[in-house]
Amino acid sequence: MADLLGIISANYVAVGANVNYSKGPYVPVDAPSYEGNWTGKYANNESFSIQVSNVVGFRAKVRYQSGATMKYQEVLIRDNSFRIGDSKFTLTKQGTAQVKTVMTNPATGAQSLETAYAKQG
Repeated sequence: MADLLGIISANYVAVGANVNYSKGPYVPVDAPSYEGNWTGKYANNESFSIQVSNVVGFRAKVRYQSGATMKYQEVLIRDNSFRIGDSKFTLTKQGTAQVKTVMTNPATGAQSLETAYAKQG
């Protein structure tokens, strides 16, 4: 039993050291920089749109749509970015954002990380 607890403890420390936590506090963001409809295309030519609304302080309501996939959730913005489902939205400069999404192939189950850029419209 002691060996099992030692293994779990060692793994917990190893995994915890690899996690990158943001050390900054949540701070109010410039609402017009985020609000609106953002559109872009992934490398496989699949279009996506992200609609950001009701930005108050560091909170916002976000709707993501790509093909038949639609996600809607309230998010917290920190370090110019937020997550919605399997996607991460990062504001890179005024009117441009980088969107990284984990895509899963339904036939094989293989996953890949797709990176695209979205423009605010």
